[in-house]
Amino acid sequence: MRRAAIFLSLFLCAAAHAARIDETRPLMGTAVEILAEGPEAAALRAAAGTAFAEMARLSAMMSHYEPASVVSEIGRAAGRQPVAVPPELMEVLRMAQAVSRDTRGAFDATIGALSGWRFRPDDPRLPPADEIERERRLVDYRRLALDERRGTAFLEQAGMRLDLGGIAKLYILRAGLRRLQGASERALVNGGGDVAAWSARGAKPWRVGVRDPRAPHALLGSLQLARGFVASSGDYERYFVRDGVRYSHILDPRTGQPARGPRGATLVSERLEDVDGYGVAVMVLGVEAAKRLASARRGLDALVVDRDGQLWMSPGMRERLAPR
Repeated sequence: MRRAAIFLSLFLCAAAHAARIDETRPLMGTAVEILAEGPEAAALRAAAGTAFAEMARLSAMMSHYEPASVVSEIGRAAGRQPVAVPPELMEVLRMAQAVSRDTRGAFDATIGALSGWRFRPDDPRLPPADEIERERRLVDYRRLALDERRGTAFLEQAGMRLDLGGIAKLYILRAGLRRLQGASERALVNGGGDVAAWSARGAKPWRVGVRDPRAPHALLGSLQLARGFVASSGDYERYFVRDGVRYSHILDPRTGQPARGPRGATLVSERLEDVDGYGVAVMVLGVEAAKRLASARRGLDALVVDRDGQLWMSPGMRERLAPR
């Protein structure tokens, strides 16, 4: 299974009297893990089944890989007509547009038009320059029209496509987490390094280990997370090398080329809107963007490993992160 660029190892410190479950299933191109504790194991298992079903439903709706998804339908209708979208997808598209405006297009959900790249290690593809330029002209978040009153989304030019991979996963993990809360005292959903966590008042927080993108089998340290979200992005999991040049799967929407920013970034906050989509933007814009983001949003902590291997942490992250 494909893992996120900065993998988050999870440390479960359960109270001896609590029932505990740990279930993993393939979903969204990765392994999604549910950890939960509560009074009754049967109730936890039932809640986990409901959580996985809800995450699978949303993934089928929002995946650009699924021909039957609403996201794929929006692409097929590009330049012709608006498409009715469910409320959950409208919420994600609205969040995506907000991040795009805030980052001036460093994050852009219409990056799905850049379809010529292929990062499978056994079958990579480097598109020719004219193909990249032709597809890049179709990437423009300002040409995604959302009509919330009618509940429709419209890509204004034929050939435009959506790719919500940089923003939908954490939203979907939160939806799964919400299905667990009624049966648990604390719960955590880990989707290949992106984490949504919740603990009832008085319950022990989770400990989440942050992997070092410079040495994928080593940890930078671990952080405590009672409630909130961890968003991780990195350049070393999906890439290929051609003629001595390393091409990562994180694309810069403004150039159509792989981003030349940091090796990896981790963002932590109690608010989903503070981190979702912004990890990808930091990978495009660099460490200065992470500094601005952390200083502008109270409660947001950030960690970035720059292109030259230098590590930067916000003051809050320095307090959160315990050494390995």
